[in-house]
Amino acid sequence: MAIYPWGLRLGRLCAGSPGVPGTRAVLARAWQEARLQGARPLSSAGADRTVPLPIGGLSYIQGLTRQRLINKTVGQCLEAIAQRVPDREALVVPQENIRLTFAQLKEEVDKAASGLLSIGLRKGDRLGMWGPNSYAWVLMQLATAQAGIILVSVNPAYQAMELEYALKKVGCKAVTFPKQFKTQQYYNILKQICPELEKAQPGALKSQRLPDLTTVISVDDPLPGTLLLDEVVAAGSTEQHLARLRYTQQFLSCHDPINIQFTSGTTGSPKGATLSHYNIVNNSNMIGDRLRLHLKTSEDLRIILPSPLYHCLGSVGGTMVSLMYGATLILPCPTFDGKKALEAISKERCDCWVPRTPRADPSHHRQAKHEGAGGAGAEEGRAASTQTKLAAIQVAYGTTENSPVTFMNFAEDTVEQKAESVGRIMPHTEAQIVDMKTGTLAELNTSGELCIRGYCVMLGYWGEPQKTEEAIGQDKWYHTGDIAVMDNQGFCKIVGRSKDMIIRGGENIYPAELEDFFHTHPQVQEVQVVGVKDDRMGEEICACIRLKKGEKTTAEEIKAFCKGKISHFKIPRYVVFVTNYPLTVSGKIQKFKLRQQMEQHLNL
Repeated sequence: MAIYPWGLRLGRLCAGSPGVPGTRAVLARAWQEARLQGARPLSSAGADRTVPLPIGGLSYIQGLTRQRLINKTVGQCLEAIAQRVPDREALVVPQENIRLTFAQLKEEVDKAASGLLSIGLRKGDRLGMWGPNSYAWVLMQLATAQAGIILVSVNPAYQAMELEYALKKVGCKAVTFPKQFKTQQYYNILKQICPELEKAQPGALKSQRLPDLTTVISVDDPLPGTLLLDEVVAAGSTEQHLARLRYTQQFLSCHDPINIQFTSGTTGSPKGATLSHYNIVNNSNMIGDRLRLHLKTSEDLRIILPSPLYHCLGSVGGTMVSLMYGATLILPCPTFDGKKALEAISKERCDCWVPRTPRADPSHHRQAKHEGAGGAGAEEGRAASTQTKLAAIQVAYGTTENSPVTFMNFAEDTVEQKAESVGRIMPHTEAQIVDMKTGTLAELNTSGELCIRGYCVMLGYWGEPQKTEEAIGQDKWYHTGDIAVMDNQGFCKIVGRSKDMIIRGGENIYPAELEDFFHTHPQVQEVQVVGVKDDRMGEEICACIRLKKGEKTTAEEIKAFCKGKISHFKIPRYVVFVTNYPLTVSGKIQKFKLRQQMEQHLNL
């Protein structure tokens, strides 16, 4: 479960993992009662909407279905908005001096998509986008969709080992990145796992460790073995190549895969959640509807996105919402920078924003605490509303596997309802809370595992049918792994998670992955990684290490061992040397007790 503040006005997303099945017979009875009793109008004055309610005292609810689902590809949506508001600003990237209207963006996307086809990529091929927020990121997101190529969102902080895993896992044929950003030397990192690159003919790479990778595209500087992005776009501007693009588009379906995002490696390495055009087009359309973007004037339709595009929150809640509603998307900074985001809000006249993490800027936004409450408390909610000076705060919950939002507040909900829950069910979406002991529907106000069903559920985990079946049952329920409670008004509260994933400043961190890494240290006998509470980041990483007999080392040495091998946000803040771990009677390590011990030991 990952939690992010969302300032379209404000929201949270929570990533999850597999769980247990539900009960069909009880659901059928509950839904029959719901049909008889109907839905309840929102109580706020002037509200013209209704909200469904759980029926019969059970934790099952189905969103309204009056709003029709959209059977369009991302490319068709871009075409429609470019025709409707061609001269409205579509994308603003201040640090790159980029300002494009929807007509101009459509033209550049077409050329980029045509260029990708001209260099040998085809429908269904995977292209990895690896880097911070930029014009190139949005261009590749839309161009790949336009050409039927599957975009692979690669974390810009990945080091060589992590990059190799991601590219190999989904068989990337191409990868696009800038030469460097700050201390992250992208080209040099790729060379560590692909030494053949430096002497390769551009577009004809043959790599021993990455056999599927043939094409490397540099965003900015011409580099040995790479194609320059500007050259790829220029190659696609000829009528011959544009005609090939139009031919390819005849065979695209809204149910084709469009994006692979790595998520939820709580029991090992991250898995590639695969989303379709249908998933993200409809989810973004419903997000914008609940935000009431269709009621705003064109001058108000300006969304600022300091959230990373490689996250589902950024690519769907940012790029796609903007595309569906003709809103101007503003990328104020390559990575989150509270000061630059606030400056852009003022300069660009934005009233909607999508922050990156639970803590945006200490003077403007209170941290969203998620320990056992499923969101900030009422006081934190009031403080956020006051300090951000936003007209309204809306909270959203979802998982990457659900593309992503499944619960969200209405603007009319009270501050307490927004602060103490993750909102109400979205349209065309079913939710149930299942008693983890009995496998039956939980009663209202009783905790259990939250399961989701509907159009929003991913196609599956790329290349992992068994893990897909573990996550999505034959009855099509996706098991989030999040522990939730539903009340009689349909508000959902997240109260915990069934897995051990750590959430540090909005980043999902997988203990098993780090434990495998630490076992490569020659002095480490055993290691257990837990999350411990932190006022600023939500959680921090604590590595509890048992050294080999006779060995000695320091916490500083362990941290130094990590640098350059794993992403900076995965390096533990705390390293504690232990001689044993709390065990069950059967000898299994009790991580919840270990976490408690570490928090006491560290005086947290």
